[in-house]
Amino acid sequence: MSIRREAFLAHVQERGEYTTLLEAERTARVVLALLGAHLVGTVRAELAARLPETYALILLNPLQAAEPLSPERFVRATAAWIEGATEKTAPWDIGAVLSTVAAAAGDVLMREVLLQLPPGYDLLFGHPQPT
Repeated sequence: MSIRREAFLAHVQERGEYTTLLEAERTARVVLALLGAHLVGTVRAELAARLPETYALILLNPLQAAEPLSPERFVRATAAWIEGATEKTAPWDIGAVLSTVAAAAGDVLMREVLLQLPPGYDLLFGHPQPT
């Protein structure tokens, strides 16, 4: 079952310590558009089903990635797309969104999501995996 848009944004705002919901909204849109380019098939569809409709659509219609971005390049891309962000602040922005996504996804789906991503994304989601 998906969470409501207001609840999702409130979590992102709280975790990112944003002063406005608009900041949380912009950050969520960028991070989910970049993430969606890395996920395929049923995993992407299942994750989308657990997000509010607005964000599910962004995840399902992502920016096209020529190749999977390493976590470092994901951070750089996020910094480039979020107004005022830097490579130092982007991990904070990513963490605010992806930890909220991870909470909505649950552990079983998160394991499947992480299997589709390059190594190191577990840290961006705030779900360090045992090595």
